[in-house]
Amino acid sequence: MSDRNQHEEEASRDRRHEAGGAARSEDVGRAEDRDGPGVFVPPPLQFGLAVAAGVILDGNAPGWHQLTDLPQFAGLVVALAGLGLIAICLGLFRRFGTRPEPWQPDQALIASGVYKLSRNPMYLGMALLCLGIAMLFESLAGIILVGVALVVIDRYVVAREEAYLARRFGAEYDAYRAKVRKWL
Repeated sequence: MSDRNQHEEEASRDRRHEAGGAARSEDVGRAEDRDGPGVFVPPPLQFGLAVAAGVILDGNAPGWHQLTDLPQFAGLVVALAGLGLIAICLGLFRRFGTRPEPWQPDQALIASGVYKLSRNPMYLGMALLCLGIAMLFESLAGIILVGVALVVIDRYVVAREEAYLARRFGAEYDAYRAKVRKWL
């Protein structure tokens, strides 16, 4: 970047700061952290496609039984638990001023609340939500495909995120990682 362009970018950032606006994520942090962990396919999309494909493969898409049936009721409870966990995680992201999207740079390391119990409670919530949906539709293929999606997310999303967080937060993340389990 030329000196003139760099100066213009810094002046623009200063004007936003003076006007009370927050700096954009690309204006914050070291250069190597600006691109985030490099996650390409959003995990909610991966989980959603898995459960949808399973329900369609089982032929259970047209409808479900009454919620008085035990499998559907259990599915509802599991789905609501997952939704609740996602909501708690989103609240923590908001409180700490960082974005939940794994392709965005992180502004803070969240190590409180449910993140004291698991390094990946958001993905656990997504998995529970989709597992509950598969149970609502009595979809064995959906249950299996949600499990497959969880493995794919562990290998291709969580692995990238953890490498990124180690670079971004250094010893602070290493200490957190040593203390808190990856999943449960």
